[in-house]
Amino acid sequence: MNNVSIIGIDISKSSFQLHGATSGGEPVLCKKLSRGKVLGFLDSQPPCLVVMEACGGAHYWGREVQRLGHEVRLIAPIYVKPFVQRQKSDARDAAAIVEASQRPTMRFVAVKSEEAQARTMLYRTRALLVQQRTQTINALRGHLAEFGVVAARGAANVERLWVAFAEIAETLPAPVVPSAGLLFDRIEELNAQIADLEKRVRAMVREQEDLRRLTTIPGVGEIGAMAVHAFAPPMETFRRGRDFAAWVGLTPRQVSTGGRERLGRITKMGQRDLRRVLYLGAMAVVGQARRRKEFPDPWLRRMLADKPTRVVAVALANKMARTIWALTVTGESYRAPKAAGTSAA
Repeated sequence: MNNVSIIGIDISKSSFQLHGATSGGEPVLCKKLSRGKVLGFLDSQPPCLVVMEACGGAHYWGREVQRLGHEVRLIAPIYVKPFVQRQKSDARDAAAIVEASQRPTMRFVAVKSEEAQARTMLYRTRALLVQQRTQTINALRGHLAEFGVVAARGAANVERLWVAFAEIAETLPAPVVPSAGLLFDRIEELNAQIADLEKRVRAMVREQEDLRRLTTIPGVGEIGAMAVHAFAPPMETFRRGRDFAAWVGLTPRQVSTGGRERLGRITKMGQRDLRRVLYLGAMAVVGQARRRKEFPDPWLRRMLADKPTRVVAVALANKMARTIWALTVTGESYRAPKAAGTSAA
């Protein structure tokens, strides 16, 4: 098996399927190994190219295989699927991974470091707690609305909901008060946990100059800067800012044929967490501009005069992504556009 040039690995929980091929693509290895024997087997092989799908655990295995002296490449599963022959099996999946890796135009996923995955976990833990808080608040509002206690949506109005609940608590049926109390306590607990995570994010941003520079972009903020460093590959991977915006999924879907170009809604094919945080940041900028009727950016002023709010927010998120790429690659600081005065849109 000294002529093995490429090894494709189909990852699973307990058993891994390996498919080896020569540089010309001729199959020379088909082997199934338990999880504990994979690294030992690869350590016995001469340095070669090891390819895996970019799925759960792939970055860990990529780092471990790199330490053995092999070159590691990860491929998005959507790019592997067209190369699966006939019916699906682990062996066919591993062979498809090798076949896909040999395409000259194939795009690969960079192996993340432990630090990058730690930032990913920090961001997603906060996002999960925020989601749980929203679910709890909505459940509480729904229950109390059945007893005539109402308040506006949002975490900022929980205090008003508590005041309105406390005023009529004595008149409510016995099971309502302790049940509502549990939900109020859960919201308070989640608020404390979210605040603690955000404190860690701010501390991390203050320690890194490249993160602090991104926070100067309107709409990015500390959470957005953390999301960029947690989910985005090295910016040098992209030739230009538009390529990064397309990777995030903020460019129009193209369905063109016969020389006729047709552009639709954004593709949403990129990194969902990063796209979401950029869109929310853009919505915050657009909403603030409409409320205050102040448009320091002439481009934003023109867009809001002609386009719906959500369309402008998507366009602004695209612009933010391109600005992030530019600041990261050039190392420059954000320069605000020349003020255009104040005007109502």
